[in-house]
Amino acid sequence: MSADQRTTTLRSATDSIGPRTISDPTDARTHDDVHYTPGELDRSATFYVAGHRGLVGSALWRHLKNQGFDHLIGATSSDVDLRDRAAVERFMSEHRPRYVVLAAARVGGIAANNSRPVDFLSDNLRIQVNVLDAALAAGVERVLFLGSSCIYPKLAEQPLREDSLLTGYLEPTNDAYAIAKIAGIMQVQAVRRQYGLPWISAMPTNLYGPGDNFSPEGSHVLPAMIRRYDHAVEAGATSITNWGSGSPKREFLHVDDLATACLHLLEHYDGPQQVNVGTGEDVTIRELADRIAEATGYEGETHWDTRKPDGTPRKLMDVSLLRAQGWSPTVDLTSGLRDTVAWYRAHREQARGL
Repeated sequence: MSADQRTTTLRSATDSIGPRTISDPTDARTHDDVHYTPGELDRSATFYVAGHRGLVGSALWRHLKNQGFDHLIGATSSDVDLRDRAAVERFMSEHRPRYVVLAAARVGGIAANNSRPVDFLSDNLRIQVNVLDAALAAGVERVLFLGSSCIYPKLAEQPLREDSLLTGYLEPTNDAYAIAKIAGIMQVQAVRRQYGLPWISAMPTNLYGPGDNFSPEGSHVLPAMIRRYDHAVEAGATSITNWGSGSPKREFLHVDDLATACLHLLEHYDGPQQVNVGTGEDVTIRELADRIAEATGYEGETHWDTRKPDGTPRKLMDVSLLRAQGWSPTVDLTSGLRDTVAWYRAHREQARGL
């Protein structure tokens, strides 16, 4: 079937779906008129990975290649600025992919989110709306939107369940980014209700691995620590000071595991509910620091600056829904950290943010 024929088929199947009024917000998040049976994706179909040079996108690209997908497409920010609606529409209209994973986003750690909330809100909203609207216009059959565990309320019951969404206040240090990601979930659900397309969303926990951002200002806690401890080893330092108390607990997922989860969901899951992607296990930031010290060979002292913010006390994902789909992670934290440290040292001069 050609791209034009597929677009016509998808649209004709949903032309009869008229407007509806839903007064209960819970019903609005779960009502579904999609009739789709997940199965193995066509390895010869055009598959667009938005953000294919980033941490997530590059891992997904590698995995899809290994799984036999031979028509992958991507575009760098210099080729197509995803914040430019007209440029995104031209790109999607030209290539008309059958599958899309939206992994492109402006991301950063606590400091970046807290100091530049306008950037994180505005850029991510524009990227999402532009890509999803253009995908709808091009009749893209299957879309996977990737968000973040920060969409859940700061004090939500642990582990974080999918139905905790919109039940409380967000963590203020990254609420702008979280709101943008929540909007993306809602847009996917709206497309399902209005057009009957089998689009889905997945919310990864904290990610790490090859290709991460190791910059001092924009990185997340794990790559920031790897850079800090590696530099201390190289400089012969005997003391390191980390932000916060070290007591918050975090869950970490190797990006290669996320890549396998993405394809697994596309081939096994369909529903309006966003799906948590994680390991179901967490560690304190102090424990993480100890493991990174071991992975880098650092033998000095570690101190904690309690004047700096800790962020959310705990973020552990309930991954029951994902496990029910038959997926589980394969990379343990110790070996994942060892491999990530080795990658960073091999690419120190080329690593993003240096």
